[in-house]
Amino acid sequence: MGIESANIPLPSEVIMPFSGFLVFTGQFNLFWVAIAGGVGCLWGSLFSYWIGAKGGRPLIERYGKYILMSKHDLDVSDRWFAKWGMGAVFVGRLLPIIRTFISFPAGIARVNLFWFSVWTFIGSVIWSYFLAWIGFKLGANWDSLRVYFHKFDYIIGALIILGLVWYIWRHIKNSQK
Repeated sequence: MGIESANIPLPSEVIMPFSGFLVFTGQFNLFWVAIAGGVGCLWGSLFSYWIGAKGGRPLIERYGKYILMSKHDLDVSDRWFAKWGMGAVFVGRLLPIIRTFISFPAGIARVNLFWFSVWTFIGSVIWSYFLAWIGFKLGANWDSLRVYFHKFDYIIGALIILGLVWYIWRHIKNSQK
């Protein structure tokens, strides 16, 4: 969970349901699995936040054009956090893909570290509990879990591709202005 929250896309949708399966077998406890997931997410998120706070903005301003990020994108992120504050952090923790990367822009925006940590932990425990609960409920039908996640793979993949196409199109359009 810490790896995922440190901006390395190792999906919690794989890790936590298997932990829930281990709860089903009696090896783990659902409450402590969720707490462990939340702690792991918090550690990885603090690392990502730190990178964003210490070097994120200057690096993106200088080299962002190579990954299609502009100063405008940083300004939008700052306004987003100014408007939504910790709500953006909390809700971001409950959304696949977004949850992996929310800490870096939060660090760039330098949101309050204490409240960032609190809402990151709370959102991560909820997410971890939910995914582990799914694994627990599937229990004896563990093999059927693969079928469900493969369906989500296609949906998530399509959304990522559509998002990338939109993102590239928007940057090309804005750079022509």
